[in-house]
Amino acid sequence: MNKHISVMPEKAIEMLNIKEDGIYVDGTLGRGGHSKRILEKLKNGRLYCFDLDEEAIRESKEFLKDYNNVFFIHDNFKNIANYVEHADGILLDLGVSSPQFDEGDRGFSYRYDGPLDMRMDKDGNLSAYEVVNEYSIEKLEKILREYGEERFARRIAGQIVKQRPISTTLELVEAIKSAIPAKFLNRKGHPAKQTFQAIRIEVNQELENLKAFLEETDRILNEKGRLVIITFHSLEDRIVKQYFKKLTTVVDDKRIALRPEEVKTADYRLLNHGEKASEEEILMNRRSKSAIIRGVEKAYGKNR
Repeated sequence: MNKHISVMPEKAIEMLNIKEDGIYVDGTLGRGGHSKRILEKLKNGRLYCFDLDEEAIRESKEFLKDYNNVFFIHDNFKNIANYVEHADGILLDLGVSSPQFDEGDRGFSYRYDGPLDMRMDKDGNLSAYEVVNEYSIEKLEKILREYGEERFARRIAGQIVKQRPISTTLELVEAIKSAIPAKFLNRKGHPAKQTFQAIRIEVNQELENLKAFLEETDRILNEKGRLVIITFHSLEDRIVKQYFKKLTTVVDDKRIALRPEEVKTADYRLLNHGEKASEEEILMNRRSKSAIIRGVEKAYGKNR
């Protein structure tokens, strides 16, 4: 099994406030690090684990073989309502797992040569190859700008189109480098990082799936249930932050006099305002550097 270190595991478990007989969901199983910590705190409870990567499920089944109260689901977490009616806590760790980055044949990494793939689900119809070789220059520029926040989106899109067909990750890296002015090539971080991020998000529809998932959680969470999410880039974090703000904001028309029993309370309360990994954790696990964890708790007595 490839080594994968879960990000902010203690903080995530603390924020979930796990009940021994509760029902929990790990929407991004990965290699089972967070799931194992949840299971260690359960006695009569249950854990439902989602992942699109069949290899991750296979390895995690072995890793968690000592537990009989865990259920593995090969599906996108956005479809949570198809499998889980109610839950006391839901966790999402939106980072790409280390094995996916470190295995060149998955096509996620700009450091290893491999086919242009980037599919979380190997059975998915759209791969990075189609995005790179079939999208118009305008569409490529749009996803690089919006999903990668890449300042040289137009230039990179142009070079990609010019150098087609592009078949491997390192061929794509060379196309990207050739589009970036020389004085920016040695800037902090790999020059292909943002482009690879953008293509991966497009291939897996990550932002759309996150939005769809968030809209399902309210009717699934029990009273006092908690939703905890770890994000790794500003696009994800902005979606989560805005949604949590919506859940925890009370909107009343101040011009209308209300009786005490009519005064509204927020549907949820914030558990924090966004926390980053500690310096100690970042030293041990460099992939935790960009992580931000946020959480909300469903208000007691809220009607379903």
